[in-house]
Amino acid sequence: MARTTPFADGIWLKREDEHELGAFKWRGALATLEAKRPAVVVTASTGNHGAATAWAAARVGARAVVFVPEGASRAKVALVEAQGADLRFEGADMDEAKAAARAHAAETGAFFFEDGAEPAQFDGYARIGHELLDDLSDPPAAVVVPVGNGALAIGIFRAFAERAPDAQRIAVSAAEAPAMYESWRAGRPVDSDRSGTFADGLAVRIAIPLAVRELNPLVQRFELVSEAELEAGVRRYAEGGIRVEGAAAAPLAVALREELPRPLALIVTGRNVDEALYNRILTSAA
Repeated sequence: MARTTPFADGIWLKREDEHELGAFKWRGALATLEAKRPAVVVTASTGNHGAATAWAAARVGARAVVFVPEGASRAKVALVEAQGADLRFEGADMDEAKAAARAHAAETGAFFFEDGAEPAQFDGYARIGHELLDDLSDPPAAVVVPVGNGALAIGIFRAFAERAPDAQRIAVSAAEAPAMYESWRAGRPVDSDRSGTFADGLAVRIAIPLAVRELNPLVQRFELVSEAELEAGVRRYAEGGIRVEGAAAAPLAVALREELPRPLALIVTGRNVDEALYNRILTSAA
């Protein structure tokens, strides 16, 4: 179980970065593959989901084929390979890689695992919310969750809606990848023309209809943060001795920008970031 730890000024962190894979995705992957029990699973990923799928596949006796975009993080690709996945490079971004993975699964008859489109994932991620609430003597006044495809926020916000309905549920995405934000505003799936954020866990261009349908009624506030704000969040975590990737910095970026209700809970989603990128962020001007 990931720890819930104090950070600063009434802020609590749910440390999903402390898992052996360095990110939260194992929860959704394991829940899905335990439910489906496929012989072969095909998925697409910028890294963390692919590593989690391969990790979970090994535990249920399946073979994992993972499609990644050409420019995927080297650190994350290495993590996927280390879990024994059959790795395929395809496409300029996550959504092109996903299209290739879907086509391969259709051709071979394998189970296509679309990150964010499997209901079992939501149940796996709801455990994060329940663990956080179990760890705290009183519910926080607000919880902030980063949104890529939306599955993580769906699970955590479901737990909070059930057990801490008075806590404000705040979603955050990158301004350079606003598909889920625009979908929330419109009340329907809205695809974006861009996903050019260094926070690859947030780099979604095409909204998943199921995720939009499940997430939209749970979100009470939805914020966008700039690349500069994400970098500031990475640096602030580093000052506290915590290494994070861009997506994990998004909740803290909101808290650095404005005063949020306290006590405040932030989800630290992962630590898997390329060394060169991480060093550039740490040495760049705030």
